[in-house]
Amino acid sequence: MNDAIRAETVTMTGHGGDEIEAYLARPLADTPRGGVVMIHHMPGYDAATKEMVRTFAVNGYAALCPNLYAREAPGASPDDASAFVRSQGGVPDERLVGDVEGAAAYLNGLDGANGKIGVIGHCSGGRHAFLAACSLPLDAAVDCYGAFVVDDAPEGMPKAMRAILHLAPQLSCPLLGLFGADDQYPSPAQVKILDEELTRLGKAHEFHSYEGAGHAFFSVDRPAYRPAAAVDGWQKIFDFFGRTLN
Repeated sequence: MNDAIRAETVTMTGHGGDEIEAYLARPLADTPRGGVVMIHHMPGYDAATKEMVRTFAVNGYAALCPNLYAREAPGASPDDASAFVRSQGGVPDERLVGDVEGAAAYLNGLDGANGKIGVIGHCSGGRHAFLAACSLPLDAAVDCYGAFVVDDAPEGMPKAMRAILHLAPQLSCPLLGLFGADDQYPSPAQVKILDEELTRLGKAHEFHSYEGAGHAFFSVDRPAYRPAAAVDGWQKIFDFFGRTLN
């Protein structure tokens, strides 16, 4: 671990050649490093997500979080941008994949990049991490309580959140899944279905569920935060990326 990092807002090329805002953090050391694409959660491109980006940099990775709402709500607050994008049906899956592909290319173009890319997301970002790993050649993926992988979103949720379990045969890399046993999106039953399908397909994965934890247990700025689960989850993330990206 090294606290000497550089963090800044940059412009990257996303889906369809669009130039979009992204948040980048990387170590100052010149040693070769893997890259991590951080996919923000449904509440948006917010301070808590950017803190996670910096955490990856402190732990030796170049990390980049694209602002998935930059097209619809440039310059808006995270809350306003999220509300507007949700009202429009959410981020289209095809565009999400293109933005992750662009972020991976940006990271691989940095000095010190070792060519390996992992993706991680929480909440809707967990679903998006699974989607990206089933759509792009990646080296590792982390799904933190990603909802609507197995079942469609209920009425009132963004229409783009459709089940993507049928993409599981295309999973391109090992997958780490971290879930709350008290969560309903995804529920333990849905996690079990995903686990069984990946096992049937022979896809490398490891899932961990935490008793007493519900949705958003990593979120230090919310009542849902569960310190013991989050600390153990972070350790598992860094162990996993240590095996797959270094």
